Amino acid sequence: MSSDEPGTTPFHSAQASFSKFQRQYQQTLDRWTPHVLQRWLATFGLLALFMLRIVLSQGWYIVCYGLAIYLLNLLLAFLQPKFDPSLEDDLLADEIEEGGDQSVPVLPSQRDDEFRPFVRRLPEWQFWLSATRATLVSLFCTVSEVFDVPVYWPILVVYFCVLFALTMRRQIQHMIKYKYIPFDIGRKARYGGSK
Repeated sequence: MSSDEPGTTPFHSAQASFSKFQRQYQQTLDRWTPHVLQRWLATFGLLALFMLRIVLSQGWYIVCYGLAIYLLNLLLAFLQPKFDPSLEDDLLADEIEEGGDQSVPVLPSQRDDEFRPFVRRLPEWQFWLSATRATLVSLFCTVSEVFDVPVYWPILVVYFCVLFALTMRRQIQHMIKYKYIPFDIGRKARYGGSK
């Protein structure tokens, strides 16, 4: 009779153990959330371990290149605003070209005078989590010989350096043009404190 109960099938027991694992994983991540410096130090430690593995084994350069490109993509998303001002300008220019909506009068506004907080396209937590997961997957890939594709690694290094330089130059020009800084610089305001 107990075998007829829906909770005792192998599928339900596997599902229960998977949901238990998910809860434990989420609890661990929740405990790590306030410890920003320790999280990033652990990630940099994993990256150092990965680089040591690459250098000592003299292989898996394509995995290293893939990780570098992915981390560059994450960094760009971290540095960009969620609401891109260049897209807003393009939409405004298109609306003006098309004649706009004649029934609604458009008032002039000073966009530079209003306070607009910087909201990242990729929050710090997601940046850290994605970078850590990618590093762990890359470390796992260096265990298998399947991912050790023979390539001439200096070309990958030069290509990545050129790609990094061009991408960062474009990003810095975008920051200068639209006058935003993606970092908190200066003293933070304290409200309600004695100092």
